[in-house]
Amino acid sequence: MNASPDLRSQTLSSSELQPREGPRDSPIASVIITGADVDQVAGLLHLREFQPLQIYATESVWRILTEQNSIFSALQQVPHQVTWQTLPVDRKFQIHCVRDVPSERFTGESFSVAGDFPAYASTVPGPARKNNEAVLGLILASASEKKMAYMPNVAKLEDSWLPRLNACDILLFDGTFWADDELIQICGGGKSAREMGHIPISGAGGSLERLAGLTHPRKIFIHVNNTNPILDEDSRERQQMIAAGWEIAEDGQDFEL
Repeated sequence: MNASPDLRSQTLSSSELQPREGPRDSPIASVIITGADVDQVAGLLHLREFQPLQIYATESVWRILTEQNSIFSALQQVPHQVTWQTLPVDRKFQIHCVRDVPSERFTGESFSVAGDFPAYASTVPGPARKNNEAVLGLILASASEKKMAYMPNVAKLEDSWLPRLNACDILLFDGTFWADDELIQICGGGKSAREMGHIPISGAGGSLERLAGLTHPRKIFIHVNNTNPILDEDSRERQQMIAAGWEIAEDGQDFEL
């Protein structure tokens, strides 16, 4: 799910992602892209080996990458190197976890979480520029109907999402900023968290308050910025987060569905 810039280091540190058949092979067969931010797509360039790769993305996002950024043509140096799969919004779809074979283990469901395209994508052609495709949340379901929600970028929370999220077993949620004015306070200016497309953790309307009623899922913050005080194990904010029933994801952490 998404291809962050540190995908190479993730691959080197994970035994499951090591080459299987020769040094240029990768067991990564499919990537689901939930937006066009650099943090979500730059790692695709680490997957430019001459082997089949499926990338799930909305029409708007794949046009941004293929029509507006020539560097991503490195993913298509030989015929059939990359197959772009249209990621539907508000519909379930089957995930191909094994090349050319529909997976019997996972299905997906994506939904719009507001937000907009990144600034570099301002020249996306009008017909393909659909705001409901700009930033997506994703729910994965296993064959046993265990579910995980993946929402690394959330500009605002809709009440209609809450029942869907409470039915999940694991919730990976946007923990970028603790406070709405976090960067302004630290840097002396700039944009607020909400202006950057991230609901803050604390404060009125923050994720701690809005998601307090979720009782079923294991709740884990991801995409945490290095300015966020929850990274300090001794901070008041960290203790408040724990008291509210949340965790912080760690590098190399495993989740089982």
